[in-house]
Amino acid sequence: MINISFRFRPKLFEHLPGYRRDDFLHDLSAGLTVGIVALPLAMAFAIASGLPPQSGIITAIVGGFLISALGGSSVQIGGPAGAFIMVVYGIVGRYGVANLMIATICAGFLLIGLGLMRCGGWIRRLPESIVVGFTNGIAVIIGLSQVKDFFGLPIQSLPAEFFEKVQAIAQNLPDWNPAAFALSVSALCIVVLWPKSYAAQQARWGRWLSRLPGTLAALILGTLAAMIFDLEVATIGSVFGGIPQGLPAFSIPEIDLEIVQYLLPAILTIAFLGAVESLLCARVADSMTQDRHDPNQELMAQGVANIASPLFGGFCATGTVARTVTNIRAGGRSPVAGMIHAAVLLAILLGAAPLAEHVPLATLAGILMFVAWNMGEWRSVVHLGRLSLQDRILLMLTFVLTVITDITIAVSAAVALALLFAVSARVAKGRSNPVD
Repeated sequence: MINISFRFRPKLFEHLPGYRRDDFLHDLSAGLTVGIVALPLAMAFAIASGLPPQSGIITAIVGGFLISALGGSSVQIGGPAGAFIMVVYGIVGRYGVANLMIATICAGFLLIGLGLMRCGGWIRRLPESIVVGFTNGIAVIIGLSQVKDFFGLPIQSLPAEFFEKVQAIAQNLPDWNPAAFALSVSALCIVVLWPKSYAAQQARWGRWLSRLPGTLAALILGTLAAMIFDLEVATIGSVFGGIPQGLPAFSIPEIDLEIVQYLLPAILTIAFLGAVESLLCARVADSMTQDRHDPNQELMAQGVANIASPLFGGFCATGTVARTVTNIRAGGRSPVAGMIHAAVLLAILLGAAPLAEHVPLATLAGILMFVAWNMGEWRSVVHLGRLSLQDRILLMLTFVLTVITDITIAVSAAVALALLFAVSARVAKGRSNPVD
């Protein structure tokens, strides 16, 4: 029986009564750091999803602010996520951008409903083997989607389907662009080798460099290299015409019930993935801060964020592990840090948007290749033999179906199989212990 008990109390309300100057200074420092880290990722995620780069920045601003202000976690940072890339790319290719916005808004209402019905605890009980399977599958898809820009291949638009995508890449690989490849590899190496802000640096220069995120360093150096050497590579300006400077425009799309029915698979996919990603991220944050998030409040905040983000030109928003971890390690103490991170991105959009037109897509591809590798749970694959037979089957089934079909089919099939395994185990146990 579903327990419907309305309770809307953002984590921010718990922090405000005892909030002090020292807390604000920590949140300010963390918010500035995360805002700078989020900039290249937001643009890269939007471009990889088949959308203009400003859509990613707007999503990080609107969605990120609301997720922090209304969420059930003290330190979670919201915005566009790598897990959504191929979901959004597929929806845009199949239904168009306008219908993506409608699907995202409807998914937002669904997430609010899940939060009100207190379903957050159910979602957190998803078998870990299924989570690892679709996470690794998403990582592979993200990496594959970046091959075009990583090698500078002359492909107008990559197909959404897996096998057609592989075929298009293979056919165009002989025409790769050495300059684009050099920028991609350089960006990847910079992000991997750059001194991390959370690592103890012995040398003075190491401590100074560690304050600048590796992703931003790769973005700046790649852009300067393309400009100085006049490299013939695709840039944000040449492909998208740059990023509009100014406040995002507010627009309410017309929602037709017949269209909503047509978009139902996309709506369910966005809602499911947003819920799982945000709650997994909140669990990671709890393990690092010894705090405890409210999963139902988090779902409602995700819902509000996904309703509001498309109204300003953004798209799907959820909790993001990399930026949340950065926030914690940079000293963030409360949701104020996430709200400051959104304000930093808004200031960049208003003041420095024209500079983005020189950013090479190859540099963003190199950054996303690192993101794809970093989000995968590859240790689970290496140690696959240590898992039970059922976990191995669930992991591999989810992984393969995520890569070659889509996340909805993959997770639905894996959950159905997990239930079948559970029922079979219950029946077998009953036979071995019959009741007299």
